[in-house]
Amino acid sequence: KRTLSFSVDTTIEVDALFEGIDFSSSITRAKFEEINMDLFNECMKTVECCLTDSKMDKSRVNDIVLVGGSSRIPKVQQLLEDFFEGKDLCKSINPDEAVAFGAAVQAALLCEGSTNVPNLVLIDVAPLSLGWRLIHDRMSVVIPRNTSIPVKKTAVYVTTEDNQTYVLIRVYEGERTRASHNNMLGSFSLSGLPPAPRNYPFHVSFGIDENGILTVSAKELSTGNTNEITITNYKERLSTEEIKKLIEEAEKYRAEDKKFLEMARVKNALDDCVYKIEIALKKQNINLKLTTQEHAEINSAIIRAKDFLDENDLHEIEIL
Repeated sequence: KRTLSFSVDTTIEVDALFEGIDFSSSITRAKFEEINMDLFNECMKTVECCLTDSKMDKSRVNDIVLVGGSSRIPKVQQLLEDFFEGKDLCKSINPDEAVAFGAAVQAALLCEGSTNVPNLVLIDVAPLSLGWRLIHDRMSVVIPRNTSIPVKKTAVYVTTEDNQTYVLIRVYEGERTRASHNNMLGSFSLSGLPPAPRNYPFHVSFGIDENGILTVSAKELSTGNTNEITITNYKERLSTEEIKKLIEEAEKYRAEDKKFLEMARVKNALDDCVYKIEIALKKQNINLKLTTQEHAEINSAIIRAKDFLDENDLHEIEIL
């Protein structure tokens, strides 16, 4: 590999490879590139994924720094230059020392009063999406994956039942649309909600500080009643390999998750429709317009719809 980085061909020699017989063979740079093209393409997929996760167009990239000895391979450099449409690669940093160089810069930034590294900021990100479980096992993402840290985001939610007195907040991390397929980090309850019809609003906030400590809180707006949970080991829970596996799993089941989300929305829409019809039937002006038979048929349809929602899996709702 090293020889073919500056020469178009080389000889491979291994003494006493088998039963004392020496091995010798020649290989060209072209053949080497052909053999390893699948690995080179994987490298480019990583570059594309990095840009996608950062929501950045490649035209906005100022410098391309090579990291690791294999980045010296001419084919890798050619693929990078082609991908970035002829942009010159930054070769002023030794690829073997790039990681150590970056660690030294980070250390300098962490030292109070350091003035030797101006106009440089290193940003940490959330490795997985964070959210909580809604009705029908839906994952509601509050902080998407790769959001810059520190961060705090708040979203408005509503109750799902009349006179609901509390809300159970189950916190998850992961990329699946079904909450139970993600990792549960903890749970807490927001109690003391005032008696009210369903769709009563409350706030849920997710925050990650500079130290990677996750705080999730819920607040009832009229009284200011609040409860929260703090997860101190959030960033250290999973290894890089475990995080990668979860992301790959989400990609693998993307079609299945999309179908689940669509069916969950159908179920929510049907449930909401039933609720609105029940409210309408309580109004006198509506009742006066309905015959006894029409009233009975509507009530029968409501009962069937509720039974259907309670007893059937989401995939069976396709018949709707």
